[in-house]
Amino acid sequence: MPIFRSSVRRTAIVVFFVSLLSACGFQFRGEYLVPEDIREISVTSYDDFSMITRLVKEQLRLNNINLVTPKAEIPNLHIANEQITERTLSLYQNTRTAEKELIYLVNYRVSVPDLGAKSFTANITRSYLDNPLTALAKAAEREMILNEMRQFSAQQMMRQMARLKTEIVEYEDKQEAKEQAENDNQELENLAPETP
Repeated sequence: MPIFRSSVRRTAIVVFFVSLLSACGFQFRGEYLVPEDIREISVTSYDDFSMITRLVKEQLRLNNINLVTPKAEIPNLHIANEQITERTLSLYQNTRTAEKELIYLVNYRVSVPDLGAKSFTANITRSYLDNPLTALAKAAEREMILNEMRQFSAQQMMRQMARLKTEIVEYEDKQEAKEQAENDNQELENLAPETP
């Protein structure tokens, strides 16, 4: 009987914490709420075969967003460009570079019909040691870091698109208020007595 009580108690505690976490809006990292208005999107890019374009399309599919061909009535995500810059963070005593910082930028624009377009920038920064004695390993490490940065920027783009939800809601509220004001004005004009 004590075993049964402990398993019931454990189950009750787990159910309590799960309901507590779901009630407060907790989400696991990697789950982003892309607006429901964007269930279909077209993706255009400066280079349709680039790594960042493939990663963004993969992230969109993971968020259950259908990728379609570009049309005027469908939201569009356009990847304008990607930029990789590096700068020296520290030097060895012989003035060779000891540590470098990679800066990866992706500029993109999301266009939603009847809402307009909004430009975003995804920015990722990483540092790595630049050992001059291991030239081959250095190039492989740099490429691995760049691929990781591209993956993080694609995820950051999904988080930034999640912010579109508030802008869509604000736009719809403004449209609703505008229509209500126009209806009220129309009713006032209809009720006003005609003066000769």
